[in-house]
Amino acid sequence: MIVPMSHILAISAVMFVMGLACVLAQRNLIMILIGFEIMLNAVGLTLVGASALWQKVDGQIFVIFLMAVTSAEVAISLALVVYLRRRKATLEADAFSGMKG
Repeated sequence: MIVPMSHILAISAVMFVMGLACVLAQRNLIMILIGFEIMLNAVGLTLVGASALWQKVDGQIFVIFLMAVTSAEVAISLALVVYLRRRKATLEADAFSGMKG
């Protein structure tokens, strides 16, 4: 393996923390979704790194499925964002905190 596993884990941890900070700090729905995507990419990077370290393809296959689920999640969440933008005329997360219509 060319890149040490500690470097891969460090970059993955930094990416995950950046995504988590984006999810927790933002009030815009699109930025929250981007934070989730960054966290999922960090998990995928860890799986690919572990797969390369142990010379097994299981992690890489799991990342392919993770990418498929992520693309479906992006399509559904963007459709929800468009619907919510039309309904409330804002993308601020605080506007959608109530359960009433």
